[in-house]
Amino acid sequence: MNEPDEDQPLEDSEQSFISHLIEIRSRLLRIVVAVLVIFLGLFSFSEELYGWLAQPLLRYLPEHSSMIATQVASPFLTPFKLSIVMAIFIAIPYILYQIWGFIAPGLYKHEQKMFLPLLVSSSILFYLGAAFAYYVIFPLVFQFFTSIQLEGVTQMTDITDYLDFVLKMFVAFGMVFEVPVAIILLTKMGAISVDTLTEKRPYVIVGSFVVGMLITPPDIISQVLLAVPVWLLFELGLFVAKVTMKDTD
Repeated sequence: MNEPDEDQPLEDSEQSFISHLIEIRSRLLRIVVAVLVIFLGLFSFSEELYGWLAQPLLRYLPEHSSMIATQVASPFLTPFKLSIVMAIFIAIPYILYQIWGFIAPGLYKHEQKMFLPLLVSSSILFYLGAAFAYYVIFPLVFQFFTSIQLEGVTQMTDITDYLDFVLKMFVAFGMVFEVPVAIILLTKMGAISVDTLTEKRPYVIVGSFVVGMLITPPDIISQVLLAVPVWLLFELGLFVAKVTMKDTD
């Protein structure tokens, strides 16, 4: 006679699991539709978009040099790929909003208050990192690379290779600019304390210059232009972490 009562929790858990799957599917569909709509709007201007992306390199190419397509389908597939990636980049705030909408019901109120601002700030910082790469780092990188002239070698960059390179740089600098968000999350989770991070400041400064040396061309100006923002972002994350920890206390 007690079997229905024993089965009830199992049925509730199954229904809860199914409802979660349905919600995940619904939010994924919304994300796909949003990216598709943005992609359709961008694809009409894919050639202009690629031309804008190529400007930092074209500006410094030697005279009579140009970009080339080494594969038959590259003139179509490369702008097509760029449109898809740019659509995803533009849709990042909406994608994060859908993730927030799914996670939020399972969070405490104080976690919700922290999580939403972090999502917004992480989107802004990612875009700032990509903009920093395009407007500051790319001119320095391509000016340095194009200044190296080898006898008998004509510089003509493949459009697909160039796209892959700049997209990796966008992602790299976008992730580097997430340093404040990472610091706040680590301190909030108790993985590391604010005092420990403060003590490690000299190592962070040295590490910033090491990262600048690895990512940028081998000249001191490029390294400083990357290392200083990374250091300042660390200080920003440390300051916000201290303030939020005081508010919690």
